[in-house]
Amino acid sequence: MGVNRRWVCAFGDGGERCPHTRGGEPNKSKPIATPKAVVPTPTADTDGLQAAYNVFKEEAQQLDPDYTPNTVNVDGWQATSQAWRLLFPAVTIVLCFLHAFIKIRSRCKRLSEVYDQIKQQVWDSYHAPDKTTFKQRLAQFKEWVQANGEQMNISALKALTKLFQREEQYALAFDHPTAYRTSNMLDRQMEAMARWLASGRYFHGHLQAAEQRSRAWALLHNFRPYCPRAKVNEQFQSPAHKLNRFVYRENWLENLLVSSS
Repeated sequence: MGVNRRWVCAFGDGGERCPHTRGGEPNKSKPIATPKAVVPTPTADTDGLQAAYNVFKEEAQQLDPDYTPNTVNVDGWQATSQAWRLLFPAVTIVLCFLHAFIKIRSRCKRLSEVYDQIKQQVWDSYHAPDKTTFKQRLAQFKEWVQANGEQMNISALKALTKLFQREEQYALAFDHPTAYRTSNMLDRQMEAMARWLASGRYFHGHLQAAEQRSRAWALLHNFRPYCPRAKVNEQFQSPAHKLNRFVYRENWLENLLVSSS
């Protein structure tokens, strides 16, 4: 069967934080579960994503029945935000600023005369120290775009207009100092997943087989040792070690077997 290639991925546990959600500081008084909630969904609508994200919710709440994230960083896909609100009504949705910049870059990079100025003002706004300054810089940026609009094409103006229209959604991050403002931490994980999927020609068979295969990849991804030359390897053996802050065995494969038993 064909499986939609939109992925629901939660590389993390229920008590600490993961690249896609942030629920507070880690609870170090109890062991942390193996990060493995990776679920393919046959549809990318609200119902499909809610069912897939619910797997993460259930596994997180096996560790902490009261677990709920304070914030979740998402791209602009509306169904994703709706699914998270249905699962966690109190969650604050924070739009990924990096996705906004990538869209602007793709629409504006051929505007050689003004692109550097656009890029600078986008990131100057992002690095504002507080919400008020952020809004002021976006307002100034908007005035500059209006004054220089004749040098831009329609698609560039649409991308910039969307940024300005979503000002309040981006500004929400300043109310939550520990919230993730971009999803690049998750994107790094999914780059490896994308290569793995492409090398296996994506999915074969039924959805259950796809999910089991995906979870097997997630286990290996989290327990295989870091590259010896990686700086993180000086402190941690693997992503699972970094998340849990301890290992059961020095041998990574033994540690995987014990942790997942």
